[in-house]
Amino acid sequence: MTTGREKTLDTVDPTTPNVPRMYDYLLGGKDNYAADREAVEEVVRHAPDTPFLARENRAFLRRAVRFLAESGIRQFIDIGSGLPTQGNVHEIAHEIDPSAHVVYVDIEPVVLAHGRALLGGTPEVTVIQGDARRTDDILDDPELNKLIDFDRPVAVLMLAVLHFIGDRDDPPGIVARLRSAMAPGSYLAVSHVTADFDADSRVRDAGAVYKRATYQITLRSREQITRLFDGFDLVEPGLTTLSMWRPDPGSSLPARADRQWCYAGVARRPG
Repeated sequence: MTTGREKTLDTVDPTTPNVPRMYDYLLGGKDNYAADREAVEEVVRHAPDTPFLARENRAFLRRAVRFLAESGIRQFIDIGSGLPTQGNVHEIAHEIDPSAHVVYVDIEPVVLAHGRALLGGTPEVTVIQGDARRTDDILDDPELNKLIDFDRPVAVLMLAVLHFIGDRDDPPGIVARLRSAMAPGSYLAVSHVTADFDADSRVRDAGAVYKRATYQITLRSREQITRLFDGFDLVEPGLTTLSMWRPDPGSSLPARADRQWCYAGVARRPG
């Protein structure tokens, strides 16, 4: 769930709220510090449904990866993967095909340390250090290229990542560069926060807490987020809110599911 300035593996600052550790706390994890917990608690005071939406984002990831694997995708790149938790991409993909290849990409040292410890005995999966703003470095990484064949369809996941990249770094341009490396039949999955339904400014106030965290949030409209999918064809049901994207059969939708403050979508590169 992270992007940002370059760091080394031994750089850990427990005093600055850290976005992956904050997300870990939201999901009930233990890999976080007091500064992370305090920041999350302030976010929740402004927007009490934040923990619920964090869980919904993970649920969207699970449904999206399952859809992609059932659609024949056997290669996955999870950019801004965040700390390992239940229902990781490789676990879901391997339920469909144990030979599926997965590369996790994150810049945060805490993510890399935990990911490498977790994945030590899984040759089909690796974790690399990478900044989402530096797509060429990610695409050229030798560890990634051991597992990913860009002549074949691949799924690129950017869940809760692009809202941590400011406009000056050109998120549509970042996605376009990735798209240019993806074979026809590849897929892009994105989730992104929005203020479209923020009538009482609670989302804006919650987002302001991140000004003192490792990465800041840029809220974008549905139109701006749709631009991220230029060159792709959105699959049904298109760009919608987290809970509304292909809910599991028999599941019940939460109240106001169509007005959540996070959009989600999956799209296919035609050809």
